[in-house]
Amino acid sequence: MIAAQAALETRLLLRHGEQLLLTVVIPTLLLVLFSAVDIVDLAGEGGGGGERVDFLAPGVLALAVLSTAFTGQAISTGFERRYGVLKRLAASPLPRWGLMTAKTCAVLVTEVLQVALLTSVALALGWSPHGGPLAVALLLVAGTAAFSGLGLLMAGTLRAEATLAAANLAFVLLLVGGGVVVPLEKFPEPVRAVLELLPISALSEGLREVLRDGAGMPWANLAVLGVWAVAGLAAAARFFRWE
Repeated sequence: MIAAQAALETRLLLRHGEQLLLTVVIPTLLLVLFSAVDIVDLAGEGGGGGERVDFLAPGVLALAVLSTAFTGQAISTGFERRYGVLKRLAASPLPRWGLMTAKTCAVLVTEVLQVALLTSVALALGWSPHGGPLAVALLLVAGTAAFSGLGLLMAGTLRAEATLAAANLAFVLLLVGGGVVVPLEKFPEPVRAVLELLPISALSEGLREVLRDGAGMPWANLAVLGVWAVAGLAAAARFFRWE
């Protein structure tokens, strides 16, 4: 039952034009545009195209996780809750934890496709990744858990319209202030200290340390993501309302 529901959730996600725009088109366009054109001053991060993509690719991978696990999942789940879909599914033989597991599996499948696409585009643009795949995988899983918890918490406590507005606003704000395309070093020190504690910053900077700098496991960034994951999932389990 979980596998069947996960397959259904994945098909619905891949057929949804607005979701594809958010999860695939926007991250890809950002990667290509900011790598090809010196829109953002990356002084200290490298000025050439290859060096720009080395900085941008990890951040865009983090943005892909944000768009799928948080923004897309929050909006779709919020409207499913509004229209009574979750209420009907909760009354089916599929247990509630099974439904959440199926949604998580759909998110992971979508992220695998996103990572494959964005990696291919980045390599074509001259990206030279370093580091170990295990560290990258752990960061992506921890980031997915953190953003999923926050997305489900938002979808399960706010009205669908409020979720739509808040999720899209958060996406834009975190895109600008989460170290995705703008280096955190560009912000004043007090602001930077706060931004570094955000899950998107921890994920993008952690991926950058591994994939660009060839570092080992970025434990500090992984710890930040772990705290957000535990807090978000626990709050979602406690306050999520099915109708």
